[in-house]
Amino acid sequence: MTTVKAVRVHAPGGPEALRYEDSDLAAPGPGEAQIRHHAIGVNYIDVYRRSGLYPAPLPFVPGHEGAGEVIAVGEGVRDFKKGDRVAYVSGALGGYTSARNIEAASLVRLPKFLSFEQGAAMMLKGLTAQYLLRRTFKVKKGHRVLVQAGAGGVGLLLCQWGRALGAKVIATVGSAEKAEIARKAGADHTILYRDEDFVAKLQELTKGKLCDVVYDGVGKATFPGSLDCLKPFGMFVSFGAASGPIASFDLGLLAQKGSLYATRPSLFTHIADAEAYRVMTEEVVDALKRGDISLDAVSARPLAQAEQVHRELEARKTAGSIVLTP
Repeated sequence: MTTVKAVRVHAPGGPEALRYEDSDLAAPGPGEAQIRHHAIGVNYIDVYRRSGLYPAPLPFVPGHEGAGEVIAVGEGVRDFKKGDRVAYVSGALGGYTSARNIEAASLVRLPKFLSFEQGAAMMLKGLTAQYLLRRTFKVKKGHRVLVQAGAGGVGLLLCQWGRALGAKVIATVGSAEKAEIARKAGADHTILYRDEDFVAKLQELTKGKLCDVVYDGVGKATFPGSLDCLKPFGMFVSFGAASGPIASFDLGLLAQKGSLYATRPSLFTHIADAEAYRVMTEEVVDALKRGDISLDAVSARPLAQAEQVHRELEARKTAGSIVLTP
């Protein structure tokens, strides 16, 4: 048993529920690897966990992704050894800590051309962008795409990758500074949702043709407006709820607004299949190698500052990807 630093939640609540404290770490069990984190990904799902929107047994350590090096392996682990550079995303909690045990099946080798910080940002956000663009709705040249919150971690990747696929990308953002970030990432147009009616502006930008797909990680604040941005038979893809969950609605609304499709996919369903996890990760790495996407806009903060990071994340004061470093 060793002592590590961890951020733990003892009761659901606001950012102050995140306690930075010592934690005991046992040796890895059968099929597990123990990794020393060099970087830990921060995602909005961590807010849902902390607040209790997505309940978890208490107390718990939040965090679903990270990158680091293997420091020990349990019985039966053959694919990884001490010293390997790895990254992971997993449905299992436990990321906000200096070291952890995790199922070796969740690990992927971190390419040498990526830093640990990039590796921690690549997994959940990169794989989310992959399944949204390549599996949920296959974006092709000529498609018109709306990305809600286009300057966020996933939003920037959607702008970059969507542009590389030949789509016309429109992104909503909260400030002029974020608009510049989204345009540099590949957005053809940006809409300042705090200053403009995003539906009216999108109708103007597309000359009434609207979009083939809307990727919406905002939720309550952008619904049902997102539906009004879709052309007939378009697809509404809800993948998050940064402003709060979407309330139940009459499915007849989809018929009224143009025989629309709507879906609420989850990354963890996609990566539950080991082969799908491998293929998806390879496609993200290939996109990074080609330069279709980049992870240059990664901000690193100390693990001890997790509470402040969550405050900034919920206030929508962040752009790009954030990682915590032990």
